[in-house]
Amino acid sequence: MSTRVVLDPTGELEPVERALSQRPPSLEGARIALLDISKARGDVFLDRLEELLVERGLEVQRYSKPTFTKPAPIDLRHEIATQCDVVIEALAD
Repeated sequence: MSTRVVLDPTGELEPVERALSQRPPSLEGARIALLDISKARGDVFLDRLEELLVERGLEVQRYSKPTFTKPAPIDLRHEIATQCDVVIEALAD
């Protein structure tokens, strides 16, 4: 099994070890959150991804951060966590 290092881009001085979240075995029946972090053209990517997921009959909900410069507000994170099973975040630069 290979080892992956994931760094937190929020200015951490010493990386904290975090386990990767388990991926679901399938997206069938899952409520999927598409989170736009408000960077340029991230919405273009998510628009197309939403089309493809809906074509597969999957339930998709869209969310957007107010700004890419700060973490998502706690109420937005709570809303996503309580309403969705899977999150796809758009980063487009």
